[in-house]
Amino acid sequence: MAAAAALVSMQYNPGWNNSSVNLLHVRAVGPSDTLHYVWSSIGAPTVLLVATESRNSALGINWTQLLSPTPAGAIWIDPPSSVVYSTAIVFTKVFEYSEVKMLEEFFYPTYDLSDFSWDSINRTLNHTALTAEFTGIPAADPSGSFSNGSLAFRVTAYEASGRDGPLPSLLHTANSSKVEFVLAGVAPRGNSSQFALEVAVVEETGVVQKLHSARSIDDEYTPTIFETLSLVAESQNDSSTLSFLQWKATAYGSQTPRREDSIQCRSRGLQAANWTLPASSIVRAYFGEGVGSTYTISATNISFGGEDGKIYQEKRYLIWSALLGFGQPPKDTFSPLVISIMAVALGTPMVMLLVGSCMVLFAQRKRYSEYEPIN
Repeated sequence: MAAAAALVSMQYNPGWNNSSVNLLHVRAVGPSDTLHYVWSSIGAPTVLLVATESRNSALGINWTQLLSPTPAGAIWIDPPSSVVYSTAIVFTKVFEYSEVKMLEEFFYPTYDLSDFSWDSINRTLNHTALTAEFTGIPAADPSGSFSNGSLAFRVTAYEASGRDGPLPSLLHTANSSKVEFVLAGVAPRGNSSQFALEVAVVEETGVVQKLHSARSIDDEYTPTIFETLSLVAESQNDSSTLSFLQWKATAYGSQTPRREDSIQCRSRGLQAANWTLPASSIVRAYFGEGVGSTYTISATNISFGGEDGKIYQEKRYLIWSALLGFGQPPKDTFSPLVISIMAVALGTPMVMLLVGSCMVLFAQRKRYSEYEPIN
């Protein structure tokens, strides 16, 4: 899983000619392995991540079983012995709430994403740019909030390491993909509404999820944002990192984000989930009925708002970007430009101090050399 570059392909609903459901298979072939990303809006929007140690591993789907009430076993990887690690990330719910008093929140009826109606992603699939978009609205919308709006998950795959141009300018590798959560034109149900996205992660026995926060003095690529959060899966045997979901502590209120469009983003901690995933989820299709027992579920809420939450009220647009993938999450380092600036900033006072010290010593020596003792 350390390929410098990968041969990436995208396939929509492989083996199925109906566009009433969405399943996108992203296959990244490296020098000695294959990474599989299976995105789907069957049930709640989900991405299944499977790492194999074979360049020839393939995705198998029994569509009749997948679309039945009992989908366990409908998705698999051939050969099964090539699988070295698998996990799933599920985007389950969107909460809308208002802060009515200090430390008190009023919640509106929850948007359950497994109850959404999703457009076909086939029209958004771009095999050159390696992008696709899942766009949906609630099947029932009594408040009319989605009458002129929608919710979307944008997917981007990568063939090599690099950095995104638009803010938050995430650093990525060939072992990762990007997902963007977008609210566009959705009418808030309150004058001070804020939103939160619930994210659940399914892990095998022996793997534990941890939420890390890293702060840096460097905001070169994401101005004014100094915190990066990572939800990482660690092996209990050797503490190695198996997979991650990484994001900057910001969202944006514009399709062309600028620093002033920043919306505060917070994570409300990581908890063991005591609820069940939607029965039709591709998670059950791959992991089987052991989800919640043999496989554990952890969840966190990522909220967007705070002091600058009025940006959404004004622009009716919110975009949050995250990176997901295998192995260690990428780490930002100081660029040569920043290192040069720091060297000048720190070096100039040192040079001045050194020159000043030399001048003082020279002046003292000159004074003593001109002194003539009295005989």
